[in-house]
Amino acid sequence: MKNPCVAHRGFSGKAPENTLAAVRMALELPFVRWMEIDVQLSRDSVPLVIHDYTLDRTTNGHGKVREMNWEGIRRLDAGGWKGRAFRGEKVPSLDEVLALVSGKLRLNIELKTVNDMYPGLEQAVIDQVNARNMRDEVVLTSFDHGALQRIKALDPRFRTGLIYDSRSGDPVSKLQELQCSFLSIRFSRLNPLMASLLSEQDIKVMAWTVNKAREMRRLAAMHSDIMICTNRPDLWGDTFIGK
Repeated sequence: MKNPCVAHRGFSGKAPENTLAAVRMALELPFVRWMEIDVQLSRDSVPLVIHDYTLDRTTNGHGKVREMNWEGIRRLDAGGWKGRAFRGEKVPSLDEVLALVSGKLRLNIELKTVNDMYPGLEQAVIDQVNARNMRDEVVLTSFDHGALQRIKALDPRFRTGLIYDSRSGDPVSKLQELQCSFLSIRFSRLNPLMASLLSEQDIKVMAWTVNKAREMRRLAAMHSDIMICTNRPDLWGDTFIGK
């Protein structure tokens, strides 16, 4: 299918982002082929799925993710902020998400780290993905160049992707330097010339975060290979398949 649909943090438009509820809602849509999630480490080095470096926005907890053990994070409510129906939803571990999506869709796993703030994150993610034989079902992405280099050093078989959000610079040369075959880019930064050049270089491009039908159609007209990452996979379905 052209312009594959990527569910951003699961079906985050309707369910609390990066929770199993959001994952399950995305899985109910047969045209969702990819999902993007964010991974960090608890203080006791458990890979868990959460976007912010702090717990405050998406849970009833407070403080930095890296300063709390997994047992403590697990007790938090990660769904009530989205609505009463989601009260009691937990922050999931990476392994729980892998188990749920294995064989059903592909995962873009963003490693949320800066300057090695999470020593061992890359190895922990690699180990869990390999334990479930899912290496060919995932791409590991990050803003952090060091994280991408560490992944390749630890296991060069993994596909890696650079997350890019700059109005200047040359993403193609940076991708080559980092041995990446995937580019995650803010949709407003993408233009037809760049999209064509990246396709010629066999670079898979994912545009984020696209929540309006007119922007989805604009990207589709730009190039059929562009993956569309959205909080509203249902809107993707209405736009490209019809109601």
